[in-house]
Formats: sequence, C-alpha cells, structure tokens
Amino acid sequence: MSVRHLIVVFGDQLNLDASAFDDFDQERDLVWMAEADKESTHVWTHKQRIVIFLAAMRHFRDALKERGDRVHYTQLDDSKQTNRLSERLDIDLRALRPDRVIACQPGEWRVQEGLKKVCEENGVPLEIREDRHFYTTPGDFEKHAEGRKSLRMEFFYREQRKRFDVLMDENGKPEGDAWNFDKDNRGNFGKSGPESPGKGPSHRADAVTQEVIDLVNKRFADHPGSLDRFTWAVTREEAKRDLNKFIKERLPTFGLYQDAMWQDEPWLYHSLISSSLNLKLLNPREVVDAAAEAYYSGHAPIAAVEGFIRQILGWREYVRGIYWMHMPEYIERNTMGAEECLPDFYWTGETKLECLRQSIGQTLEYGYAHHIQRLMVTGLYALLLGIHPKRVHEWYLAVYVDAVEWVELPNTLGMSQYGDGGLMASKPYVATGKYIHKMSNYCQACPMNPAKRTGEDACPFTTLYWDYLLRHEKTLRKNQRMSLQVRNIDRIKTAERKAIQARAEELRKDPACMKENK
Repeated sequence: MSVRHLIVVFGDQLNLDASAFDDFDQERDLVWMAEADKESTHVWTHKQRIVIFLAAMRHFRDALKERGDRVHYTQLDDSKQTNRLSERLDIDLRALRPDRVIACQPGEWRVQEGLKKVCEENGVPLEIREDRHFYTTPGDFEKHAEGRKSLRMEFFYREQRKRFDVLMDENGKPEGDAWNFDKDNRGNFGKSGPESPGKGPSHRADAVTQEVIDLVNKRFADHPGSLDRFTWAVTREEAKRDLNKFIKERLPTFGLYQDAMWQDEPWLYHSLISSSLNLKLLNPREVVDAAAEAYYSGHAPIAAVEGFIRQILGWREYVRGIYWMHMPEYIERNTMGAEECLPDFYWTGETKLECLRQSIGQTLEYGYAHHIQRLMVTGLYALLLGIHPKRVHEWYLAVYVDAVEWVELPNTLGMSQYGDGGLMASKPYVATGKYIHKMSNYCQACPMNPAKRTGEDACPFTTLYWDYLLRHEKTLRKNQRMSLQVRNIDRIKTAERKAIQARAEELRKDPACMKENK
C-alpha cells in the first residue's frame, strides 16, 4: 500500500470537516485510528466513558469508509492490538512508510508528545494543524494574555462576543444591555421542586454500540460505573437531535435553574451535549447559533441564552487557552499544599452525606453530573478536605463521559481546587453546607446539620469550611475577595477553633483512601 499522507485521528476528533482532512486524496492518503487499553487505564476510567469514545470512534470510521476514504483501524479485540497508541502507531509507521503524518492538535499534552516522539523516531515528518473546531487558537489566547497580570474569563469572553458578533446589537452593544446575567441565573426550586425536569439522553444502542458495550463489560469488568443504561449520543445525527431537543424544550428554563440541584433528578434543564462537543460530533458555532436564534425568535430569554453561550464561547475557549499556555507544568501545581488522598466513597457513592451520595451515585450510573454538582459538591468537599489536586483531576478525568484533559484539568485543578493559586479563579470557591441547603433539597434527607460547625451532627462541609479558613488564614487574608469570609473567623473563640480543627482531623482520617491503582 502506497501512502502519501497518514492522517492520524484521535478519539476526540470525530468531525469530517477537520483541518487534517484538507487536501485529502482518497487514492493516496490513509486515515489511521486505533483503540488502545492504556487510554482506558492510565486513569481508572468509567465504563460509560470507555464506551462513548469507542462507539463514537467506530461509527466515525464507518462514516469515513462510506464517503470513500481509506481507513486503517485497530480495535481492542484485534489480535494486532497493543496497549499504547504510540506502540501501535510505531508498528504501523514501519509497515506503511508514509511520506508524512498529519493530525489536528490533540486534546492532551501526553498524546501530543507521544505523537511527536514516535514520528521523530521513525524519521517521518509530522504536521500538526490548528483545530478549527474551536472559535479561537492557543495562539489567540497567548495574545490575549500578553501584558495581563490576571487572566479572567469575563474579559476574554467579552472580546470573543465582539470578535464573532455574538449577541451584539446593531450599535455594538451587548444584547440586553449587559454582558452577563448571573444575578438572574441563580434560582432554586423552592419546596415544590422542578416542574418538568428533563429525562436525559435516550439513544438506543445499535449493533456497533452494543458490540462495544459487550466488549467493555468483559474487558474492563472491574472498572467503575454501570452500563445498564447507556444512552449517550455516539453519532453526529444523534448529537444534533440532542441539541435540537435542548433548544426546544429546556433552554428557556436553563438559565434560571442552571445552578439548582434536586434529589433523584440528575438531568434537570441542562443541555447534555458537552460530550458531543468534546468528541466533535457537534461544532460549537452551530450550538451558539442555535441558542442565539432562540433568543432572537423570542423562544428563550436573554438570561438563559447568554448564560448558555458564555459556557461555550467564553468558558470552553478560555480553559483550552489556559491548558495549552501552561502545560506541562500546570498538572503538577498545588499552591495550597493539599496532600490528602481521595476517599474511597468517591468510587462507590457509599456515604451518609446525601449531597455526595446523590452526586457520586448518578456519576457512577451515568458518567454525568452537572457543573454545580461537580464544583460545589464533589469538588468542594475535596477542596475542603485537602485532597491533592492531581488526585482530584484523575478522578474527574476518569468518571465523566465528557472528560478530555484540555477542558477537564483547568476546570478541576484551577477552578475547583484552586491548585494554581488564582491563575483561573480570583478566590477559592469555598462555602459551608448552607449553600447546598439553599440550592437543593439534599439536606432534608441527610442526618447532618448544615448550620452547625461542631458536634457529631455538624455538616462536614460546614466544619471543613471553617477549618479551611483557619488552616489557610495567613494566605487568604491577602486575597481581597476573601477578606470578609476570613474576618468571620476572628469571632470564633479559641476553644471552638480547637473543636473545629479536631473534628476536621477526624473527618480526614475516617474514609479509606483509594488504592494506588485507581
């Protein structure tokens, strides 16, 4: 087989219009894709995350073949399969001897470095092209960062709104005469709960997906999670249906209730398309355009539409810029000196704390939790407990179907765990159990009291919040945005301080640590 260009496609690059396919010649070029055990075991990956990647890859392979492309694809159950992507690519480069390897920029530094190394060792030229799936490039973000002491998403987001003319009026002003509507998007459900919560994705597994489900259940039987109900989109057609359903049914209510939580309701009014965006089954431009059209047509209010668009045009592009600007050292940052291990219940959901039981339980069942459950329940507890941020990152990368490192790592280490010392967030996102009580009904089914900070029935979130302020008092007093919270500890008498710290130490010693393998 004569090969001019070997087009390397990774599992999160499943868009037919990718720049790697520019000038593709169906007679002389070959698409290379491979499944490898290591991609599911370098973190102890959730079964649903393994299935969504492999099933989407196999469907994409079939779409490539249908349009006439030559494809060299290695499955996990092939006899020639190897443990690592780089090993498989090395073997194939020696056999195929292409003139050049072409790829879009990968979604992980680790994968990109492996690609570079194997091509260099084989003496094959490598061309890594910009990934035009995104609105911006890493170079765009570096230009934005030049001369800035801090890199706040809000200012980056406003630049992109102007640059791409999104939700801007004819006079160059933001629609609704404001850049964001956060104050309108912090509603809770009150005592009655959500009126008509969403039912979640509902795609049935076809023969290709079912084959992957059977493979994963057998090959990764000891991995966390369940495949009893795998219904995520694994094709572009399914992803487009999910987008249309969200715009039509849930976007109008999304803004008001985007931060709210409710017992036994995992889906609520969220879009459920982040995995499709990160696999590149959906393009962010079509998503943003659909949401903007919902506002201009009167279907959805500006607060809901702007809040949703900000997550894509603002936050998603911003965290990617942070990732590529600061890797590879970023992953090792631990500014607050957190050293605890991850409690075992993060892998089982077996805890008496209802908020954690709910959030982790649905994560294990579906590979999904919405952003407040991640930031202000599982993430907050890890931050207050003092878990090493890299361990928290590895858990998030392992358990969520939408997790790709470029987006997951900055969200976890920077935003959730404040491990980068304020590069992303202007202050640690810390709160007592009262926040969870306000935004959910979890506390009603929990034996712990969110208003108490000491005693056997004190909510661990509340105890650990005050312990966090006490442990990091000197550092946090220097942070202007934390000054009011830190001043509150001045009113705590010495005896109660000791009681808080003693109880916090008990909480840190209580749960079993995860095994090193996980």
